Amino acid sequence: MPSEKDYLGPIVSSGHLASGALPALSEIEFGMIMLNHAFNRWMVRCMAAAGVPDLSPIDILVLHNINSRNKPKTLADIALVLNIEDTHVVTYALKKLERLKLIKSGRRGKEKLVMATEAGAEACARYKAMRESLLVRSVLATEVSAESLSEVAARLRALSGHYDQAARAAASL
Repeated sequence: MPSEKDYLGPIVSSGHLASGALPALSEIEFGMIMLNHAFNRWMVRCMAAAGVPDLSPIDILVLHNINSRNKPKTLADIALVLNIEDTHVVTYALKKLERLKLIKSGRRGKEKLVMATEAGAEACARYKAMRESLLVRSVLATEVSAESLSEVAARLRALSGHYDQAARAAASL
């Protein structure tokens, strides 16, 4: 019996991009678009519910990265891990987080380092508790395995490399 997909074709945001040699890539792109927007909404609303409103998704990612492993980070460390090419984006987030007293800065030689303050670490802990309660519990209810989620994550990281390489090639044209 034909499935719904047999009638609809691939589910994409731009049909003209799905008409090439790899329509499934357009399906992945549409899924990433939807996931990216949903993830950004989630982060902002979860952090607001955790008591820290008015942070952007980048601000939240930077705060969590700084809080990770309770180890000082440099601007370059943060940009590298989060794959942010424009360091001004990270610099702006650092200034905002420092102004809100969620992080503090120091120096190691000439290098500026940032660390989470107690308030920043507490905000991350409240976010984590809400994430466990609202998101993790919901995903666990789908009975998706941790192994399959790890496999999807690995494939997404690999795809990011293809997009990065294609971006470099496009920039050289």
